[in-house]
Amino acid sequence: MESTRTIEQLSALAHAGRLSVFRLLVRAAPGGLPAGDIARQVGIPPNTLSAQLTILNHAGLVHHRREGRSIIHSADTGAMSALILYLMDDCCSGRPEICGPVLKAAHDAACC
Repeated sequence: MESTRTIEQLSALAHAGRLSVFRLLVRAAPGGLPAGDIARQVGIPPNTLSAQLTILNHAGLVHHRREGRSIIHSADTGAMSALILYLMDDCCSGRPEICGPVLKAAHDAACC
């Protein structure tokens, strides 16, 4: 992963509304949720949600698919895991007992 993409993803998550949306979609993975359900559960207006989803989508953290008349939004758990692994790549000066649990959780999430 390159640092430019990492900065874009971290910037996308550095907003309370977008972080709430992303965390909700992570909980709903892998199925995802329609925009109306997301707006109701997070408590933000649909037009604001649309802007937040666009930013998360451009950062590669969320994707969407059409199911009939609905658009279903899903967290990209692979992108999330890659971001965590990138951030943890050189951590802890080679002491796996410190970072091991986090790295294992990120690796396990990538397998979902």
